[in-house]
Amino acid sequence: MDPTLFSQLPIEHVTDYQPVGGGDINEAYQLTDQTGTHYFLLIQPNHPKSFFQHEVTGLKLLSQTVLTPKVLDWGSFGSDAYLLLNYIEHQPAGDQTEMGRQLASLHKRHSPNKQYGFSEAFTMGTYTADNSWRSDWESFFIDQRLAPLKKLIQHHGLWTPEMETQYATAIKVFKHLMITYHPLPSLLHGDLWSGNFMFNPNGQPVFIDPAVFYGDREFDLGITRVFGGFNADFYKGYQQVYPLERGTDNRLPFYELYYLMFHLSQFGAGYQSSVLQMLTLCASK
Repeated sequence: MDPTLFSQLPIEHVTDYQPVGGGDINEAYQLTDQTGTHYFLLIQPNHPKSFFQHEVTGLKLLSQTVLTPKVLDWGSFGSDAYLLLNYIEHQPAGDQTEMGRQLASLHKRHSPNKQYGFSEAFTMGTYTADNSWRSDWESFFIDQRLAPLKKLIQHHGLWTPEMETQYATAIKVFKHLMITYHPLPSLLHGDLWSGNFMFNPNGQPVFIDPAVFYGDREFDLGITRVFGGFNADFYKGYQQVYPLERGTDNRLPFYELYYLMFHLSQFGAGYQSSVLQMLTLCASK
């Protein structure tokens, strides 16, 4: 990182900066100013300012309902994009019941046009999600989430004939499940795995790194089941505020499938067996 960037940030004087874990895509740094205040700086090399547009939009939108980092500045420096946030002092555990309640409250916010999608696309790695508005969830999820990921996986030569057989059956099952299930288009975090929340020093949940759009609220909940990190208190808290509808256990695996397909498309063959296993489960519903 070029420290001359600091001169254009809304920080009086940066006295120290250290690289920190910021995910798989961005460079991340903790900055400290002369008063000892900490900041979180993300840099995406060789991308314009617009790279962070959707994250900025998402953080501001989510912050109306749940705790998120505050966007302090974002822009471009040379050929790189940057995003400056306040630094969240955090601890390894906190109130998961409250986190479930907050997610449920977020999901009670529905699309203003009563459709599924969003006004912006978003990019995660080499995958760009098409958020074009659709009037029904079934076609949105199949055509604008699963199908593009399948195509990307095929491009990498990782889609097998067995996967194709199970996928064809799974799509038929999903369409059948949607006959009697008509979810409202809820505001979603969009990428809610255990790396995208933390607990502040008071034990309160803070949601980070969103990929927002309006869709079936079970989409977020399906993702929470893929890599763990959410305990029984989380799901109990969610149910207290916004109880799930009948049949959710049959639908959640399809959203787990989406997330596993995303990981196969980005991180390679190590996820092939998990995708096939989930495809088989979905096809059996």
